[in-house]
Amino acid sequence: MFYDREDAAQQLANRLKLYRHENAIILAVPRGGVPVGKIVSGSLGLPLDIILTKKIGHPVNKEYAIGAVGLNDSYFTNADDIVPSSYVEQEVERVRSDLRDRYELYMGNKEPLKLHNKTVIIVDDGIATGSTLLATIRLARKKGAVKIIIAAPVGPPQAVKRLKEAADEVVCLEMPADFNAVGQFYQHFDQVSDEKVRALLK
Repeated sequence: MFYDREDAAQQLANRLKLYRHENAIILAVPRGGVPVGKIVSGSLGLPLDIILTKKIGHPVNKEYAIGAVGLNDSYFTNADDIVPSSYVEQEVERVRSDLRDRYELYMGNKEPLKLHNKTVIIVDDGIATGSTLLATIRLARKKGAVKIIIAAPVGPPQAVKRLKEAADEVVCLEMPADFNAVGQFYQHFDQVSDEKVRALLK
C-alpha cells in the first residue's frame, strides 16, 4: 500500500537509480503518471516529457484494438487488412487531432523530445490491463528508442508479464494477485486534473 503518488514515486526512483547517468528520458503517461514522472525525473536528473497514445478500435467492436496512434506515429495489426482504409485514415486523423490538442494543453508549443538512440523510461501511477502501455512501447520503438523500461508502482502479474515480453525491462514494485484497480493500493488516490498536469510540467 502506498500513501500517495509522491510516496510511490520516491520508491520507484530508488529502484531506477542505476539509470541516473544514462542517455535517458522520462516519459510520463497523463494524467496520473505525471506527478510520479515529475518526481522520478527530478530524482534521477533526467529530462521529462509526456507520451500520448490512443488505441484505434475495430469499426464493429471498438474494444477490439486494431492499432494505436501517437502524436506523429501509428501502427496497425494485420486485422486492419479487412477494415476499410477510409475508416483507418479517418480514425487516425480524428485521434491525432485530439492528441495534439492535449499535448498543446499540457506542454504549450514545446516540441516533443526526440527518442532516437535514447533509453526511454515510461512512467505511470499503475498498470491496469497494460494494453495502452503495449501500444506506447511499440510507438516508442518506431521513434528509435534503443531501450524501453516500463516503471510503475503497482500492476497485476498477468499484465506485467505481457509488458515484460514487449519492453526491455519492467520495474513494478508491487504485483498483487488480488488486483482489481490501481487506486486500491493507494491510501490517497485523488484524480489528477489537467490544471495540475500543466502546473507540474511547467
